[in-house]
Amino acid sequence: MRPKKIEDVVGQQHLVGPGKIINRMVKAKILSSMILYGPPGTGKTSIASAIAGSTKYAFRQLNAATDTKKDLQIVAEEAKMSGTVVLLLDEIHRLDKTKQDFLLPLLESGNIILIGATTENPYININPAIRSRTQIFEVHPLTEEDIKSAIDRALHDKENGLGNLPIQLDENAAHFLATSTNGDLRSALNALELAANSTDASENEQIHIQLKDVEACLQRKALTQNKNGDAHYNVVSAFQKSIRGSDVNAALHYAARLIESGDLNSISRRLMVIAYEDVGLANPAACSRTVSAIEAANKVGFPEARIPLANAIIELCLSPKSNSAMTAIDAAIAKVRTGNYGDIPNHLKDSHYSGAKKLGHGVDYKYAHDYPNDWVKQQYLPDKIKNDVYYQPKVNGKFETAFKQQYEKLLNAQRH
Repeated sequence: MRPKKIEDVVGQQHLVGPGKIINRMVKAKILSSMILYGPPGTGKTSIASAIAGSTKYAFRQLNAATDTKKDLQIVAEEAKMSGTVVLLLDEIHRLDKTKQDFLLPLLESGNIILIGATTENPYININPAIRSRTQIFEVHPLTEEDIKSAIDRALHDKENGLGNLPIQLDENAAHFLATSTNGDLRSALNALELAANSTDASENEQIHIQLKDVEACLQRKALTQNKNGDAHYNVVSAFQKSIRGSDVNAALHYAARLIESGDLNSISRRLMVIAYEDVGLANPAACSRTVSAIEAANKVGFPEARIPLANAIIELCLSPKSNSAMTAIDAAIAKVRTGNYGDIPNHLKDSHYSGAKKLGHGVDYKYAHDYPNDWVKQQYLPDKIKNDVYYQPKVNGKFETAFKQQYEKLLNAQRH
């Protein structure tokens, strides 16, 4: 069902629709190398095939990870002999330097129109030398309507699809195919083909595909996050931002994606970061309970681990929020990185060695516990930055409100 012309591409109308950039390239036959970036099964290879078919250029497909430099040389020779070749290079983020160096002059000359396909973020995972010579286009998961349209086309296409088979696809089975692959058309078509070839014909020799058949055949790869892929980091990012934004249901949704992928390690690490970065001093007890929940989750493992994780997620969502501790330490680090912060006051320097007093180290140091309320006015910051203030308390919760009152009281006593 791979499209042979640009008009047959399913979805991605922001790129291939009338008047859009790839459509314009094809119509004008002015092609430039590009990188198509997005989830599996969303049309990267289809777009490359359609570009080649619409422009009548030769179309070749290689894999950057598994095909060799010799394979690239064969394509290069063909381009020299017959003119332009459209080369789809799958997994382009895995292109090594040897193959890259071979490709670069071919891209410059225009002999090869490179269409790189990747599920990884090209701005992070693709070499700048390749990136600077290509246009980067993001493709998106297909809509339910897109997938339904493609399924209908496959059922009626007698040359490339299943049109020669007497198939009756139930409406609820078609709906499940269109909605249960998270926009991955390849998974939907693979499941449809498997169902068509493995479902026994009825007495009237019709292949009746029901919901149960599709459920048995559908590969739910779309639910599994690649632990090293861009999609994974997007889910983790959305997970933290949903907790920070106090949206319980969104946080549980993104947690469910990570749980379905079996990635307990990422969930554990991210929850601990969230607890101390986004809740922090507004609710220190929630931070401690989060650590306990993570320890419990890692001891019991999945599927039971989901229970303590859910407890922590819901509490962190509904807890008051404060990032004041993080911003305070970041402000202190920023000052240190300037290199302009002065020397430690002499009375705070180590005095546990002979000769310290001769240097003035430790002299006149006031031991706080010798004074009422275990506090005494004394300078602790270097002279150069003695008036610096890094901690800016918030009042989002009873704990930090109390910390704020004490902090301001001590700061005022220190300065007056």
